[in-house]
Amino acid sequence: MSTFNFETTPRVICEIDGALRLGTLCRELKAERVLLVSDPGLLRAGLLDAPLRALREAGVEATLYSDVQADPPSESVQDAVDAARNCRAQAVIGLGGGSSLDTAKLVALLCGREQALESIYGINLAQGPRLPLIQVPTTAGTGSEVTAVAIVTTPSHEKKGVVSPLLYPDIALLDARLTVGLPAAVSAMTGVDAMVHAIEAYTSVHKKNVLSDGLAVQALRLLAGNLDRVLAEPGDLQARSDMLLGSMLAGMAFANSPVAAVHALAYPLGGHFHVPHGLSNALVLVPVLNFNRPAASALYAQLAAAVLPGQRFASEALACDAFIEFMTRLVERMPFAQRLRDVGVTADDLDRLTDDAMKVERLLINNPRPVTRDDARAIYASVL
Repeated sequence: MSTFNFETTPRVICEIDGALRLGTLCRELKAERVLLVSDPGLLRAGLLDAPLRALREAGVEATLYSDVQADPPSESVQDAVDAARNCRAQAVIGLGGGSSLDTAKLVALLCGREQALESIYGINLAQGPRLPLIQVPTTAGTGSEVTAVAIVTTPSHEKKGVVSPLLYPDIALLDARLTVGLPAAVSAMTGVDAMVHAIEAYTSVHKKNVLSDGLAVQALRLLAGNLDRVLAEPGDLQARSDMLLGSMLAGMAFANSPVAAVHALAYPLGGHFHVPHGLSNALVLVPVLNFNRPAASALYAQLAAAVLPGQRFASEALACDAFIEFMTRLVERMPFAQRLRDVGVTADDLDRLTDDAMKVERLLINNPRPVTRDDARAIYASVL
């Protein structure tokens, strides 16, 4: 019998225009004053207007913090915490991509109990209670609305994680209408990011379990079946909804069966070159899949059925090859940079990237094949 522990967000709402219910949901959480955490892009696009109006029409005093930065620096997180304290927030709403959701998690945590951010980097070092928290993703990628992790960029450009069950929000709200206006490149990056979550959760050597496996497979099926569709028809609400659902399921999977080498090698690209997280993952995904092939062939073969439904393969090796080929071609046709040099990386940067990647031991230990420093550098070099 399998022995495992599985945790996730206790309440999920998946509903077109569900963001218009935020006022009612805050009332249910007994919050009359809230901080809504988002980013400047969503503010400029007008996507925050309707949710803010819904809050205020319900009699909820809503203060907007819209200065979230990508790969949130620790000082940006502290600014948001100060904003929440200044408005005496009784609850926090994260509305945006992964950076906004991660920032909202930390605001709710740090406002619930006095503790220094730098003191809680790591696993289960945070203490409660926290403020009530609602997460509303506007990209189908990070799955942060159902994970117990928040990633922060330190002043030394390292990515540090706060890992605690306290970071699971009270409510995850999936409203596909909020994703319709995404630029194609953002839809592509975040979509591949979610696929990486599913793939690495399924192949993780630690904490892999039957629940995370089922969620990862269904997530991959939804994501692979709808990513091209949302790029071709950005207003397709059904495809957008399926992408959001796939992203969330992948988030549930990797929250319980953790990610590995793709993410470990992606983090330094974000920290040093400010490459969006989804693109960082996409840039190193295929070489990591090929590196892992000797150890993960059987698992990749099983995932072939999710991305190539109805196809039969004569052998496990052929199914594995088909899966890696599918992911290779999918990444190649996405409307984003394909090589490290396209995002400013030079050969002189490879050692620094490699050294930083090797520090992410909490993820590297989950990889199906052990990664040495030479291996990591060779992977970077192969996509330079």
